[in-house]
Amino acid sequence: MNITLIRHLPTEWNKKTWLQGRRDIDLAPVTEEFVNKIEQNQELLQKQPFDIVLASTLKRTHQTAHLYGYQPETEGLLDELDFGPFEGVPKSKLIHKYGNKWIENPKELILGESLKNLEARIALFLKKYKDYHNVLVFGHGSWIRGFVSYVNYGDINNMNKINVENNQCITLKLEMSE
Repeated sequence: MNITLIRHLPTEWNKKTWLQGRRDIDLAPVTEEFVNKIEQNQELLQKQPFDIVLASTLKRTHQTAHLYGYQPETEGLLDELDFGPFEGVPKSKLIHKYGNKWIENPKELILGESLKNLEARIALFLKKYKDYHNVLVFGHGSWIRGFVSYVNYGDINNMNKINVENNQCITLKLEMSE
């Protein structure tokens, strides 16, 4: 399975470094820099026909997909981590409260959702889509970082050592077993 992951374009909250989680925030006005990056990413995407294109239930992923020219199917397993009381506040407050645990062992945290649940959603996503050859996902920062950590290390505990920028495009080749 080849899976291409694109983090949604920035929102005003991204620009302020506020955690969004499940808040259904619109994209910020798209700058020329991001239009250029979309065009660069589209050149890569055109080389691969996708079996399925997916986005979370949150509108910022659908808005990004539409700017890329796709009409994605909605998949709730892709929803961003629920940050609970940290939604709408700077990410630095979460890091200040949980410090090293956020970096080294996030799987043990419970915010608005347990990070074990995030990992379970990632595993369920892989199981659900294992028979597809080429998948395009418009997703969220924590979900994508968790996914990359899960695929590369077997769990999500390295997710916060990975950086995924808004509109970053990552393609992974996975060997799926029955």
